[in-house]
Amino acid sequence: MDRSRWIGFACLGVTALGWGFNWPAIKLLLRELPPLFSRGAAGVTAALILACIVLARGERLSVPREAVPRLLFATFTNVFAWMGFTTIAMKWVSVSEGALLVYTMPIWATLFAWPIRGMRPMPRDVIALVLGLAGLVVLFSGQGFAFSHDKLVGIVLALAAAILFALGNVLNRSQIPLSPIALVAWQVGLGCFVMLVLGLAFEKLDFSALSPTGWTVMIYMTLIPMGVCYLTWFETLRRLPPASASTGMLLAPVIGVVSAAFVLGEPLGVREIIAMVLTLSGVTIALQKS
Repeated sequence: MDRSRWIGFACLGVTALGWGFNWPAIKLLLRELPPLFSRGAAGVTAALILACIVLARGERLSVPREAVPRLLFATFTNVFAWMGFTTIAMKWVSVSEGALLVYTMPIWATLFAWPIRGMRPMPRDVIALVLGLAGLVVLFSGQGFAFSHDKLVGIVLALAAAILFALGNVLNRSQIPLSPIALVAWQVGLGCFVMLVLGLAFEKLDFSALSPTGWTVMIYMTLIPMGVCYLTWFETLRRLPPASASTGMLLAPVIGVVSAAFVLGEPLGVREIIAMVLTLSGVTIALQKS
């Protein structure tokens, strides 16, 4: 294996670890801060850092006027829905439930591609859907499918995050003429700014309740998942085939679920493992290109 591919796999590992550990980190932070404010503040700060990196590299940060509608739509699906809905959902669902629900995104993208782009599902796409749904059924069967109102809201929000992100991926086919880092800076900045405003307007904030652990998690979420991991992800895509990179990123929910068991004491038994294997097998099949 050449040096470039080794670097690509190393960057992939850093990205998967950073995004994977972010799942229990969010759960920890939500014990002390409300979801929209915490995610919004971290995202706006990270976006400013990314914008500074863009300018330091001499890349363009201005958005062409004709690309603004596409940027706003991508911001809604990729950030406000994906990050915002998921973070709120984590108030009521476990890491294993939240992670497996949102990582079904490639399966829904395959389904959306049929009516929108005329790409009929192949037999393997049907298999991917069946495996993904079977994994979710196994995961939630331990509760006998009797959910409280809050739990149901969390499930709906996590599933909506996956479905809207998938819809955005299918509809957002035209490239916005910006570098990848500049594009992320704009999307994360705009999407998280809306979260921040909504959090300040509607959430109850108590900064005195933020412990040293909470501050540490907040700093981690700002710098690593929303900063370093985006840089390593783009480096991964530059050095590895997209299918390999996307499939490798399925390590993130596995890392999230396993680390949540150790950090938060969440259950990790046979049922959770079977659910992970089934769901992520379906996602892996959905990610493969013909």
